Amino acid sequence: MPTVRSSPVDLQTPFEAAVVMPTTLRPVLARAVRSVFNQRFDGRIQILIGVDKALGDAAILDELEQERPDNCALTILDLGYSTSQNNGGLYTAMDGGAMRTILGFAANSRYVAYLDDDNWWLEDHLASLRTAVKDHAWAFSLRMLVDESSLKSICVDRWHSAGPGKGVFKDELGGFCDTNTIMIDKLQCHYGLAEWCRSADDGPRAADRRFFRYLIRNFKGRGTGKATVYYLIRKTNSLWEEIRRSQQSSNDQAEDDRVYGEIGGVDPLEAQDP
Repeated sequence: MPTVRSSPVDLQTPFEAAVVMPTTLRPVLARAVRSVFNQRFDGRIQILIGVDKALGDAAILDELEQERPDNCALTILDLGYSTSQNNGGLYTAMDGGAMRTILGFAANSRYVAYLDDDNWWLEDHLASLRTAVKDHAWAFSLRMLVDESSLKSICVDRWHSAGPGKGVFKDELGGFCDTNTIMIDKLQCHYGLAEWCRSADDGPRAADRRFFRYLIRNFKGRGTGKATVYYLIRKTNSLWEEIRRSQQSSNDQAEDDRVYGEIGGVDPLEAQDP
């Protein structure tokens, strides 16, 4: 049955930040939510969890409510059906359908961040975004890539989610910022919230590209300069090719430096007479 429920706290007073999280109730949801609980943030946080399709046990939500710190509130929305075409709904966004749009409008905070249920944040993520978004319509962080199998950190993503005007999507998209790295001032970005419902060009590409395109076409964002998102990548992710090339380039440079040192080389620019 459709359900909407919230923590027994003051919900009417606007929160200093809100976090939107679509989910299918996978067990990894607990790790993501706990990373929000652990934020070093001077203010109240509303965590809005939208169940797009319940594939896991809803008891996890009760467990999280019991763990909730005093400065956090959980708002749970389960419509009883999926809004995504992937599961028989109407909207083309594959990962949540209309959930990010619905929860974004429902959030009782001007400042809204986004977190997928399989990723998680460092403790200063929200605080650094909240500082960066001041006097801006949106802000973004960088992300740390994590091997899905070993859960070991690999490196900072300098290729895909590198920011506006950067990375491999510079020409195609004008750069890119991953969903998990973004915070918006939703009053300024009001008309863009509907972009989360539809995949880019209503094709197979994710809705995050469509929303990012809206942001950079209408506003100038501000980066935190910090990699405060842990982002899982599967073995099939194309980022592995970028990582391997980067590692090979680093190894080649290290070998050049080693040989250069062994032969007692002198940098020709440094050897020039003043």
